Amino acid sequence: MAERLTELAERKEQALHAGSEASVERHHSKGKMTARERIDYLLDDGSFQELDMLARHRAHGMGLEDNRPYTDGVVTGFGTIDGRRVCIFSQDFTVFGGALGEVFAEKIHKVMDLAASTGVPMIGLNDGAGARIQEGVVSLHSYGGIFHRNVTASGVIPQISVVMGPCAGGAVYSPAMTDFIFMVQGTSHMFITGPDVVKTVTGEDVTLEELGGAMSHATKSGVATFVSPDEKACLDDVRLLLSFLPSNNLEEPPRELTGDDPDRLVPELIDLMPVSPNQPYDMKKVIAAVVDNGDYFEVHRHWAMSITCGFARMDGRVVGIVGNQPAVLAGVLDIDSSEKASRFVRVCDAFNIPLLTFVDVPGFMPGTDQEYGGIIRHGAKLLYAYCESTVPRIQIITRKAYGGAYVVMNSKSIGADLAFAWPSAELAVMGPNGAVEIVYRRELADAADPASRRAELIDEYTERYANPYIAAERGYIDDVISPAETRAVICRSLEMLSTKHEELPRRKHGNVPL
Repeated sequence: MAERLTELAERKEQALHAGSEASVERHHSKGKMTARERIDYLLDDGSFQELDMLARHRAHGMGLEDNRPYTDGVVTGFGTIDGRRVCIFSQDFTVFGGALGEVFAEKIHKVMDLAASTGVPMIGLNDGAGARIQEGVVSLHSYGGIFHRNVTASGVIPQISVVMGPCAGGAVYSPAMTDFIFMVQGTSHMFITGPDVVKTVTGEDVTLEELGGAMSHATKSGVATFVSPDEKACLDDVRLLLSFLPSNNLEEPPRELTGDDPDRLVPELIDLMPVSPNQPYDMKKVIAAVVDNGDYFEVHRHWAMSITCGFARMDGRVVGIVGNQPAVLAGVLDIDSSEKASRFVRVCDAFNIPLLTFVDVPGFMPGTDQEYGGIIRHGAKLLYAYCESTVPRIQIITRKAYGGAYVVMNSKSIGADLAFAWPSAELAVMGPNGAVEIVYRRELADAADPASRRAELIDEYTERYANPYIAAERGYIDDVISPAETRAVICRSLEMLSTKHEELPRRKHGNVPL
């Protein structure tokens, strides 16, 4: 037995150092941790149980048969984060450049199946060069197994992708189908085709960072959910995100005692609203004032900034927050903001996270760019997401609530459980200026003093419609509240809705306006 244990130790030592010292040194010189260092940093100390450590590829040709390192370029297994179970894989760029082959994929398939069958989050640390060319179509077939499992597990367990190096070609589609994508500035890159191919095919000269860098995907494409300055900060954010998520769709999100009084008043919100309805203010200040200890974990912070989405706690309960942002484009809904919010709403609904919506929306963005880009279809995504969600839903109207955009933003008419408005709320088909120009067009054309008459009509319209009281009379909102009461009202409402249960009609699935 002693000899066999010695042999086992030798094999495992080889697996622990599958990449050459030179490869590891190059890796570290770029500010990157190795696959195992990332796992050790992310998981609780001593909790990682590796699987398939001694797996090796069985391919032949192009010299592969003479180079068969253990692990085959990916470390897989399970462990805990803050005591909660997770499954994980970490691609090893120091072995075959992290390129995926048959055995590499089989290891990922196995750990994904384990995550799905045990109902725990699946975390993928991506750092690889795509499909292993030497294994040809086998590699491509193996990717398909990952993609299929991503879809099967979608909405069942949280799936988190952490891109910590290159992620190119077909490899990008697995992260794209997961719930959240993390990227690191300077070292993470995602693209279908690299800069050289782009230049050859289109003549466009673009750098690697411009094409697929973290900030490009965070600000332009919306592919990156979170961006971090370095790998450790990125992995810290992964741990933080998991603290808001249940392990699977049959569980509730973890509740934590925060020590923040649920009945705490927030009088600072009374003075936050500008005198003029056309002046901006920061909706994130409203959110920070009402949530527990001001802690708000925003998603897609750099993309579609006319709307803000993120996680927080209210009386220790996890909530998903969606809020129009008047400080950016007046909080208008456009293609990107509609898509950003609709995806977030669906994630929250999938994982039993109540939705809190702050409304200050002047409407949908006008213009040919928006119409030709499909604002109708994209706006319908957000409408669809709210309509199909069954989690507790609360609406707070702070100021403007105009037209179809008001309806889309979690109104009572599309299923909000409770709706409240501040006295500054304006619920109307459109703003006073536009309404007067349409309704009183002829009268203004015939008026002796059009400017004076327009001002009178705007004042009349504002007094009659730009308030929450007609909606309150009809029950379209449940109460008009002082801004100072907002936190207490929300906490009481969440307590009331904590036992909400709703069943959707049986069907294979709805047809989302994708």
